[in-house]
Amino acid sequence: MHITPTVYMIAAATPWVIVLGIYDWKTRTLPNRLTLGGSAVILAWQFGWGGVPYLLNSLLGGIVAGALLLIPFLVRAAGAGDLKYLFAGGLLAGYPAVFPMLLLTSVFGLVLGIIMQITGRVDAARLKHFFRCACDWRYDRAEGRKNLPDRESEKVRIPFGVAISAGIWTTLLLRLAGEYAR
Repeated sequence: MHITPTVYMIAAATPWVIVLGIYDWKTRTLPNRLTLGGSAVILAWQFGWGGVPYLLNSLLGGIVAGALLLIPFLVRAAGAGDLKYLFAGGLLAGYPAVFPMLLLTSVFGLVLGIIMQITGRVDAARLKHFFRCACDWRYDRAEGRKNLPDRESEKVRIPFGVAISAGIWTTLLLRLAGEYAR
């Protein structure tokens, strides 16, 4: 049985995604030393394993992944740590694999948000306010804004790093399954 680079990638990435997922769940932050440090290690790995073509493929995946979260970041709907972590995940996945990674991350994020809503761990008041502002012309926006919880409250922040971790890891497992299915 031939061991592919993906096996090594999974072995190296698994502790990293677990630590970042747990860290985000507990603190609702993703530290730069882990997200940017992980990005640097991934770029060095890609260059060392496959040279400039792997490095460019990795960078393209990172740019695509980071671009997806750029608009939500600019309107303060996503944190900078989430943006940097998703960029690092795109670096790890590479170019065509970044799209399934983004889809899986989105699905895991949706499931996480629904579970947190059902269990009462997150308050959806801001989301309800947004949709009422967008869809209900009779809604009193100023009065609705007064009743919103603080933006920095833990009850309104979903730890999206958990979903990013699950998306990255699942993408790598699917890549590995595809390599061994051949």
